[in-house]
Amino acid sequence: MIEVCQVGKSYPDGISSVFWALDDVTFSVQPSEVVGLVGANGAGKTSLLRILSTVLPPTTGDVWVGGYHVVHDAAAVRSQVGFVSANTAVYDRLTGAEYVRFFGNFYGLPADELEDRIDELFVRFRMTGLRDQLCGRMSTGMKQKVSIARALVHNPDILIFDEATLGLDIVAARSVMEMVMALREESKCIIFSTHIMSELERICDRLVILHQGRLVAEGTAKELMDTYTEASLEDLFFRIISTEVQEEALDRPAGLAAELTTSEVVG
Repeated sequence: MIEVCQVGKSYPDGISSVFWALDDVTFSVQPSEVVGLVGANGAGKTSLLRILSTVLPPTTGDVWVGGYHVVHDAAAVRSQVGFVSANTAVYDRLTGAEYVRFFGNFYGLPADELEDRIDELFVRFRMTGLRDQLCGRMSTGMKQKVSIARALVHNPDILIFDEATLGLDIVAARSVMEMVMALREESKCIIFSTHIMSELERICDRLVILHQGRLVAEGTAKELMDTYTEASLEDLFFRIISTEVQEEALDRPAGLAAELTTSEVVG
């Protein structure tokens, strides 16, 4: 469902140079699979997710989402993708149902079909109490559930969750996680980006670990922990990033290599 092939993304960095946020990244995601996207701040996760959702074009390489190219068939890609982030705004003056309906109209859903879909989403995810409540009076967790319903209104095959549980309390975060797991059972193709290791361990079938724009490890949590002989995902992540930082230090001039500190590992 998602094919990322040798993708690079550069940004201007001064007058005559560029900064590469992504460098030769390749991986895929299949239906009924949740792939965790992991990396410290600055690893390139946001750039990658924006490319997948057609907000940014890749500088090099190709990306296909649902069989469509993110540059040449951007409109078709957007019709197949639902995107949820921690920063998705809701409209305070709309009710939950009005908010979801507003976005459903963007996708051109027929009125009757749209109303049936709204009913289905609010019942299925136990959100009926939010249907007629103003978004401005909802808690952060309630707003996030309505935001997920908005992302699902056109029944996309591919879902991207970018720090979707950031700032939520434990009850609201658990509810979001349960929604993600239910969507996997519907054969949805899901990318789940988070810094919370317990979430990755609970719901992800595979992990893709980025460091300074490069894919440095990929596999199931068990495969990676066995390879690196670590007992937890947190230790595994720190081990992989530490190894990458140390290898980079060897390529630096002697004076710079000597300045390597733990702060470079944790971002």
